[in-house]
Amino acid sequence: MMQNALFGGINAAVLTPMNADLSPDPDRMAAHCRWLLANGCNGLGVLGTTGEANSLGITERMALLETLVARGISPAKLLPGTGTTALTDTVNLTRQAAALGCRGALLLPPFYYKNPSDEGLFAYFSEVVQRTSGEIKIYLYHFPQQAVVDFSVELIGRLLKAFPGVVKGVKDSSGDPANSRAYVEHYAKDGFEVYVGDDSLLLSLLKVGAAGCITAASNVNCTVGAHVYAGWNTEAGEQAQLTLTATRRAVTSVPLIPGLKALVARSTGDAGWQVVRPPHLQLTAEQQATLFSTFDACGVELATAA
Repeated sequence: MMQNALFGGINAAVLTPMNADLSPDPDRMAAHCRWLLANGCNGLGVLGTTGEANSLGITERMALLETLVARGISPAKLLPGTGTTALTDTVNLTRQAAALGCRGALLLPPFYYKNPSDEGLFAYFSEVVQRTSGEIKIYLYHFPQQAVVDFSVELIGRLLKAFPGVVKGVKDSSGDPANSRAYVEHYAKDGFEVYVGDDSLLLSLLKVGAAGCITAASNVNCTVGAHVYAGWNTEAGEQAQLTLTATRRAVTSVPLIPGLKALVARSTGDAGWQVVRPPHLQLTAEQQATLFSTFDACGVELATAA
């Protein structure tokens, strides 16, 4: 396991609660962030895929990040998603994160135009780093199923050579353990932090030098993830990983974001948590019953959730 990583450990890809009018609700979100940090999370990946960031406008994203910090969420714990299809939007979001005191930003590649070359991606990220003056650590967000853009091992190596100490890590949501392992084997020795996006891979990747995870399911299973991280080289850690994998399987048995919101709504007694912004839809009664029964079978207690 990598030691002394900036976001080492369990990081939740934090949900964004919505008001009835579909506007983001910073009060609910700040309360959830506090609960996550008190229940096993080392950091918070806000405004990412799970946070419905690509359904939010740039001004909404900037306002939400600012209000979270104003409500007492330490910016040192925040890893906001700032990657967009537009270079200038990415730069503005990343600059704001730096100005608020965030130590890192998680950047999707420019994902609208498909099959960009490594040369094109290098040019894009070079512009971002130069325009943000290296004021914040850059974490790459590898999610080829959604972005349909890959971060090759070679591209990462080139970025590390060009911007040492600034391009700091990657969240690998490919679900491919061989890909995550390749990132670790090539660059972890140079301090490059690899975070898995699939809870079921956490222990196996920690054993080869990964820094931790940034996952959607951590919204509801972070206490279990913390046991895996703390016991990564113990039998207790092995047992905790079995539960962590089961919870991952449960929350992916239905549409992920509405499902996680349904679980938080149940644990808090706050039905408002179920609001999602279209094109997402709330779970059907049948889907909700499937989720609750499958999740409850894992034995994870959420009665004290935010």
